[in-house]
Amino acid sequence: MAGTETHYILPRPEFDAPVKLLIVVAPYYKDIADDLIAGAKAEIEAAGATWDLVEVPGALEVPSAIGIADRLSNFDGYVALGCVIRGETTHYETVCNDSSRGLTLLGLQGLCIGNGILTVENREQAVVRADPAEQNKGGGAAAAALHLIALGRKWGNTRKPVGFGSGDTYKLADRGDGGTGA
Repeated sequence: MAGTETHYILPRPEFDAPVKLLIVVAPYYKDIADDLIAGAKAEIEAAGATWDLVEVPGALEVPSAIGIADRLSNFDGYVALGCVIRGETTHYETVCNDSSRGLTLLGLQGLCIGNGILTVENREQAVVRADPAEQNKGGGAAAAALHLIALGRKWGNTRKPVGFGSGDTYKLADRGDGGTGA
């Protein structure tokens, strides 16, 4: 039974430079979303970081909003929040799988994302998971994003250019062959 288990929680990371996160929430179930947000805000502020908040229509739009924010803004990390409760159709599986897949793909590209999109069987499970005084999954998602940011800073730039771009240090004239490749 999950309620009787104990889990190890990593110590909160510390930062030498300011950290700014974007909380992206799908408030379809407003009361649950509000609890997730409260937990995330508290964790972010406890780490000395700042946050902005945007709302999107549903869980499927959360990865897209994070992708847009990453291209057009300057956040260090992202907290994805929302809730998907199983219904009578297969739409549940689509939303759960595709929102998770989208966030994973963004993470594999180097974005620091904490996934706090709840995928539950019923409202009661969602309420317990969202409540900051209970399982506090919003706070856990924020903590995950903060830990990924700390790792990225520890290891240097989390983004390395791919292909030929303005950031490339290798130029044809540097090869010593006059650019002929011979």
